[in-house]
Amino acid sequence: MKRSNRLVVLTNFFLENPRKHIQLSYFVSLCSTTKSSISEDLDIIHAVFESQGLGLLHRTTGAGGGVSYIPENAEEHSDQFIRALCDKLADPERILPGGYLYMSDLLGDPKTVREIGRVFASKFAKLDIDAVVTVATKGIPLAYAVASFLGVPVIIARRDPKVTEGSSVSINYVSGSSRKIQTMVLPKRSLKEGTNVCIIDDFMKAGGTITGITNLLAEFNAEVKAIGVFAEADDDDEERKVESYTSLVKISSVDLNRKIIEIVPGNLN
Repeated sequence: MKRSNRLVVLTNFFLENPRKHIQLSYFVSLCSTTKSSISEDLDIIHAVFESQGLGLLHRTTGAGGGVSYIPENAEEHSDQFIRALCDKLADPERILPGGYLYMSDLLGDPKTVREIGRVFASKFAKLDIDAVVTVATKGIPLAYAVASFLGVPVIIARRDPKVTEGSSVSINYVSGSSRKIQTMVLPKRSLKEGTNVCIIDDFMKAGGTITGITNLLAEFNAEVKAIGVFAEADDDDEERKVESYTSLVKISSVDLNRKIIEIVPGNLN
């Protein structure tokens, strides 16, 4: 296989299999070439990934030596993307009754969701994460986007048990937005004990839902390595229950009378 063809094949493999450690012998067989040629190809791909802010190739030596692709987003790219999100969310036409903002168009746009996933995955890339956890429903596309870059499965907590998922563990929690007691369930088969997880959600106010997920995961002895929320908003009536988290944007204020929305970048950097 010619080098130009090999570079396409190898690049596509890495993008489709992030964080997966593969021995060089696999690529030698895949591309019908020599180990030295593959090593040179990897040098080229690594240099391009780094120069374009796409991540890097992590290589190991020895008998079990190989290579894995670590997705990362250049800080400049993340900043530009987040500033663009702030501009879009500041549109007064997004204001809903109760001071909430309409965000479904952004969470339904595949390109936007994928970029959100890339930003979060870059932030959490160096953590030992085994699975991404979210709660139905709006957090699901974000969770899958993050998981696709981390190369891990998605686990979904729901409000009601599904007969098709077998026995479940359930807890009651107080919703931060409605102040109502709600139920959250997770199938027993969905998560192994001691799993390292990342929690992803679309919106956080007081943090009641995130706290509920954390308490539910504790029933599985899971360790929460990171928490990522697309948008956060201050709650004047209740102290925030979650301290350690990463947000992309922050809704600082919504003036219903003047129809003015103040959106600022979150605490990513």
